[in-house]
Amino acid sequence: MKKILLDLSLEDSALRRLRELPGVTVEALPVRKSGEPVAAELLRGGHVLLCKIPPKNFDDLTDLELMQISSVGYEHLRHLGFADRPVRVCNARGLFDTAIAEWNVAMMLILRRDFRGMLRNQERAVWDRDARFSQEIGGQVVGLWGYGGIGRETARLAKAFGMTAHVFSRSGVGLRRDMYMLPGTGDPEGVLPDHIFSPGQELDFLASLDYLILALPHTQRTTGLIGARELQALRPTAFLLNPARGPIINEQALLTALRESWIAGAALDTHFAYPLPPEHPLWRMPNVLLTPHISGAEYSTAFPARMGDLFVQNVERYLAGKPLFNLVTAAEWREA
Repeated sequence: MKKILLDLSLEDSALRRLRELPGVTVEALPVRKSGEPVAAELLRGGHVLLCKIPPKNFDDLTDLELMQISSVGYEHLRHLGFADRPVRVCNARGLFDTAIAEWNVAMMLILRRDFRGMLRNQERAVWDRDARFSQEIGGQVVGLWGYGGIGRETARLAKAFGMTAHVFSRSGVGLRRDMYMLPGTGDPEGVLPDHIFSPGQELDFLASLDYLILALPHTQRTTGLIGARELQALRPTAFLLNPARGPIINEQALLTALRESWIAGAALDTHFAYPLPPEHPLWRMPNVLLTPHISGAEYSTAFPARMGDLFVQNVERYLAGKPLFNLVTAAEWREA
C-alpha cells in the first residue's frame, strides 16, 4: 500500500480519481504556512508528496519515493541535495505554458504599439495619432532563448501572428518526451522554429531579433547570462521580455541598456527583488513594463484542474513503473 501525502488542496474530481487508484491511501497534511514543519508521525510512511515547498523537517519523510512540486522552478530546493537522494522530484512544467505564452504575446503587442504612451495620452485627453501607435508584430522576429514548453507555446502563438521564430538552444530542438502539456498546445515535434542557433552563435542570434524572450530556467550557469555584451548585440529597436527569472539578466547592464538606448525597452515579470522596492529606477522608466510575477501563477482559475491532472497522471505512472512527467534529472539538480 502506497501512502500519498497532500500538502496542497486538490479539486474534488482529482481527489476522487486519486482515491480510486488501487493500492493507495490518501492523507491531507495540516494547513499551515508554506514550508513549516509537520509532526514527524504524520510524515512517516509517506511514499508520495504533493507540495509547493516541502516541510522544513523534510528528513522525517524517511519513506519518500516521489515528490511532485507545484512550481516550474526548483532552484529553491537545491539545499536538499536531490542529485544524491533516491527521491524522484517532478516539477510543474506544462501547467503555465499557455498563460506565460499569452503574456509574451501581450507584452510584444503593448511594446510594439506603445500602449503605455496611448494610455498616458488618454489620461491627459491628448489626441495623438503618431505612427508608433499603429505598428504590427506580424513580420517581425521573435527570439526564444530556451525551447521548453513556454518557448514552444510562444512560438506557436507568434507564428499565428505571422512572426518569424528564432531559437537559441544549448541542446538542440527535437521531440518533447515525458513532459506534461495541454492538448493542442506547444510544438511537441519541434518543427516551428524558422532558424535554430547553437552555442557559439549567441551574438548572431541576438542580432537577428526584434524581441528577445527568456524561456530558460535560473541555474548557477544562467545567473547573469544576459549582460552588457548580449544587450549590446541586440538591435536598438529590439525589446527584451523576461518571464523566466530576474537574475538571468545582469541588473546594472539592463539599467544601462535602457538608459542609453542600447535597446528600445523591456517587459519584466520576474525581478531582482520581491517586491521590487518603490525606489527602484525600473518603476520610472517610460520604456519598461513591470508585472508582479503573474504571467503564469497558481492564481489562475485553470491551475487547480491542471495541477490535479498532472499529479494524478504522475501517481498512475509511478504505480505502473512508467516514466514520470517532468522528472528533474540529476544533471539538472547539479546545475540548479
